[in-house]
Amino acid sequence: METPSWTTYAAAWLATATLLLLSTTLRRRRKLNLPPGPTPWPIIGNLNLIGSLPHRSLDSLSQKYGPIMHLRFGSFPVVVGSSVDMAKVFLKSMDVTFASRPKTAAGKYTTYNYSDITWSPYGPYWRQARRMCLMELFSVKRLESYEYIRVEEMKALLRELHGSAGEPVMLKNHLSTVSLNVISRMVLGKRYLDEAENSIVEPEEFKKMLDELFLLNGVFNIGDSIPWLDFMDLQGYIKRMKIVAKKFDRFLEHVLDEHNARKKEEAGNFVAKDMVDVLLQLAEDPNLEIKLERHGVKAFTQDLLAGGTESSAVTVEWAISELLRKPEMFEKAREELDRVIGRDRWVDEKDVSNLPFIDAIVKETMRLHPVAPMLVPRLSREDCKVAGYDIEKGTRVLVNVWTIGRDPTLWDQPNEFCPERFIGKTIDVKGQDFELLPFGSGRRMCPGYMLGLKVIQSSLANLLHGFTWNLPDGMKKEDLNMEEFFGLSMPKKFPLAVVAKPRLPLPLYTTM
Repeated sequence: METPSWTTYAAAWLATATLLLLSTTLRRRRKLNLPPGPTPWPIIGNLNLIGSLPHRSLDSLSQKYGPIMHLRFGSFPVVVGSSVDMAKVFLKSMDVTFASRPKTAAGKYTTYNYSDITWSPYGPYWRQARRMCLMELFSVKRLESYEYIRVEEMKALLRELHGSAGEPVMLKNHLSTVSLNVISRMVLGKRYLDEAENSIVEPEEFKKMLDELFLLNGVFNIGDSIPWLDFMDLQGYIKRMKIVAKKFDRFLEHVLDEHNARKKEEAGNFVAKDMVDVLLQLAEDPNLEIKLERHGVKAFTQDLLAGGTESSAVTVEWAISELLRKPEMFEKAREELDRVIGRDRWVDEKDVSNLPFIDAIVKETMRLHPVAPMLVPRLSREDCKVAGYDIEKGTRVLVNVWTIGRDPTLWDQPNEFCPERFIGKTIDVKGQDFELLPFGSGRRMCPGYMLGLKVIQSSLANLLHGFTWNLPDGMKKEDLNMEEFFGLSMPKKFPLAVVAKPRLPLPLYTTM
């Protein structure tokens, strides 16, 4: 008889260990009252049910299994909340329990090993980061002090569009430029991405880097769900994460070196001009509970640049796309702008509170096209019960705000673009009305939402006030493609091409 080889013994041991582990897990699971959900397959769990648009896949499953649903993504349990009640539980009443983040390759490789605001786990470091955001970086006083930057960049956008009047333009390119210039001047102190000023990275290349960063932070990376396959990088995502991280690090090192050089040169006369200056000052604060290291400053800076650029450009592009399909909405918006603002000036930020229909368009766009359709994943910090069901420690939690925004029990004709539904209503986007959560809610709510909202409202109001918008010749509104592309954000799959025609007196465009 042939003597069994070591591989035979190893295989037998592995099979036995697997069976013991499986039987233990099954015995434990039988004692748990888990939320309803589809039966998982071995190894992959329910990943076979998730398509290229995960928010839509989970929406379809929630129609069958209900507003709280249990799945397995590979080795990890996942709970999905798809109703206002579940959003309130996960983001408000049990916010602390679900305030952490799962470990992902994106967090590890693209945010300096979870050193940023978005992916850092709940704990002293994150709490300190949140305080810095609320008290220093995004305080009302600081945002007001930067209003002149937003005004200057908006005027630059309007001049640029006037120069391209009558020709098809890719709207998001222009929107991304103004957003990036605004956030660059606020965070970095200048337009670092002007070719004449900086040779580290070209503007178009930097936009591609941002798009790649958002995509890779939202993809379903197999290794995040099946850790023992992580080293194989089956989808090539980790390789791409490392490449984009290296590009960002080169740029951010250059930024910090320049800021430190200016600080040293000005010595006793140094005054913080931008958010990087503030972060570098905080890094030297001996009273900080946890020292802010150089890699932390870079991680925060990258977060500010990415978050401040993507959300506003994506939302305004969706808004114009929806309005092109309903010309009567365009007319109603223009009537309000002409009545409130007149045709002899542009829209100021302070005017927005007097433009309820413009505000309604923004809210309706965020309802139908939330930038983060499932928010950023959360993690259960302990065993707990939700709606009578057991949630295990380490469970990943998703809140599908895309489903909530289309819930027919909340919204009449939920798939229709209808801004009027918000007229006379007090529903807001600031995290207190759980029917509408484009920025999230609770402790992990987007800390820069006020800045994003200001840029979105001002951009949309001035674009509608200054121009009439049409599709390129030969294209009908029925031909407008409204498919989305999934990442950490949800932009249009096919960028919007439009033709702008000035509608205000010529001097307003030429004397800004």
